Formats: sequence, C-alpha cells, structure tokens
Amino acid sequence: MSLFWRIFLLNAAVLFAATALLLLGPVTISAPVLLTEALIMALGLAAMLVANAALLRIGLSPLQRLTRAMTTTDLLRPGRRPAVSGHGEIAELIMTFNTMLDRLEAERAASSGRALSAQEAERRRIAQELHDEIGQTLTAVLLELKRVADRAPAPLRAELHHVQETTRGSLDEIRRIARRLRPGVLEELGLISALKALTNEITTHSRLSVRCGFDSELPPLGEDVELVLYRVAQEGLTNIVRHADAHRVELALRRTPSGVELLLRDDGKGIGTATEGAGILGMRERALLIGAEVSVERGPEPGGGTDVRLRVPISAVLDTTDEDETDTTGTTDTADAADTADRLDRADRFNGDGDNRP
Repeated sequence: MSLFWRIFLLNAAVLFAATALLLLGPVTISAPVLLTEALIMALGLAAMLVANAALLRIGLSPLQRLTRAMTTTDLLRPGRRPAVSGHGEIAELIMTFNTMLDRLEAERAASSGRALSAQEAERRRIAQELHDEIGQTLTAVLLELKRVADRAPAPLRAELHHVQETTRGSLDEIRRIARRLRPGVLEELGLISALKALTNEITTHSRLSVRCGFDSELPPLGEDVELVLYRVAQEGLTNIVRHADAHRVELALRRTPSGVELLLRDDGKGIGTATEGAGILGMRERALLIGAEVSVERGPEPGGGTDVRLRVPISAVLDTTDEDETDTTGTTDTADAADTADRLDRADRFNGDGDNRP
C-alpha cells in the first residue's frame, strides 16, 4: 500500500469514528450552542486530533529513523544500516537507501584504493630519486671534501671538517626521509622489524619512550595488510609526537579471535572534543582498503591519553604465496628496536644505500 493511501485511510478512520459518534451518540446541537455542547465538541475534536497524530506517528516512524540514519551516516565507518521496517513505499525507500550506501561504500573503497596505490607509487619514486640523485651527489661531495681536507692546511682543515659534518647530517636526513617514504625494512625484513625500526627512529628524534609488544603467534599477513598496519602505526606515532604532548607510548600487535589488532596507547592530553584531522581520516581510508576498522578512544590513563586501535578482521588476514612467514618475536622493548635500527644504519653507512639493506 502506498504512503498516500496509508495516510488517507488513517485520516478516514478517525473521521469515520467521529461521524459515527455524532450520529449514534446522545449528544445534540442546539441553536444557539450551549456551553456544555461546545465543551463536548471541543473535547471530541481534541480526541480526534490526538488519535490522528498518534496514528501518523506510528505510520511515519520508519521515515524518522531513516532521516536520523541519513544525518549520521559516515562512509569512513561502513556497515551501519537502518533496519528495514514499515510497509510499501517506506520499506522500499529504506531498502533503496541501504543499496545506495552499499554502492557508495564500494565506490569509495575502490577510489581510495586507487588513490592510495598511486600515492605509494609516488612515495617509492620520490624515495628512489632521493637515493639515486641527491643521496649519491651528497656522497660524492663528502668524498671530495675528505680528499680536499686531507690536503688542506690546518686552519682550513677545521672548517672543511665542519662542512663535512653538515653534509653528512644532510645525507642522514635524506636517508631518513627516504626510509619514511618507502619502508624498505618492511619489504625486506618484515612487519615486526619495520615496526621496531620505526619506534627506534621515533625515540631518537623525540622524547617519547616507546614500549613494544608483539604476539609470537601472528598469522601470515598479506603485503597489503602489512603495509596498512605499518602506515597506521607510522601515522599514529607521528600524531602523538606532534599533538599528544605524551611521554610514554605502548605499541602492540596482537592476534585476536576475530583477526589481528594494532594498538597505540599514549599518556598524553587525549583527543578530547577536537575534530578528527587529516591523520586519523587517512588511517580510516587505509583501513577501508582491507576491510578493517580504526577506533580512537580515551585511554585508561587517569590523566587522559588516547587509544588508537586498528582491528583487522580474519577475512583480511591473507595467506601469502610467499613461503616466508612474518618475523615474529615475543614481547620486546625499545632496546630490541634500537639494535635492529643500529644494524641497519651501520649497513647504510657502509654501502651508501638508503633502502635499509642489511
């Protein structure tokens, strides 16, 4: 039955009941109208309006739920759908809205995937150019400066050594940028080693103390899943350094009954009522690529803090065709991360490679 006929029949039922009461009831209308008759008519009209409003409220309540769903729908939090209720056109409208959300979420996930794939390709290209062009040029400059400094007189040699250190610092900074753009450790040593190197870099360039905990029985993860986990951890740590004013951070990667969970917990000032910025929105975009979900909540710390959780469902935990399993060690601390990153840095200095080859 269409919405028009439902509303029409509801109003007709109220008017029919009122007419029947007037015809069959003992109430009469005299001329002029008496006060008691006017009161009875007013009460009858009020009862009619109340009954009509109640019936319309019941009939149109599915539309109100649909309106609330429309105003609260967020494509970065997929899967939320209003329940299909009502009859006729109302139920059809809710089903059409749900179908539209399915299509929009699929199209957004596809477009986000293309955009992020292009972004990763651009990151690799820029990192490669930094390594091949600027990195090699600065390495040649360092060698030339060393040759000139060895032949220069003592007063000039000190100044040349200072220029050497400045150039070496610039080369190290370029290598660090290249590593952030293209996580070579992730590609060559696996997710756990990449997360250790990441936390070591964060502690080296900030005052944060990072404690890591990785389950020893993580399932094999696909390349896309590993990349999303790494990028979310990288973005989360960067946000903590920039905005949280924290001193301690816990980074954990655990196996759960429903899949895998990445946890970032800090003791900072918390997100409070601030709106989500580009960093958190970027995390949600990446999570959508593998069907995962990012939640940002107040931490258990008495003074505040923030918990960022990335929950990867079991359906997204893919078995790779590569026979090598992800490197999983037991619960570790920052000292393990420092050992891994120091080994990689020594290899970088030995062969001039910015890709973290051991």
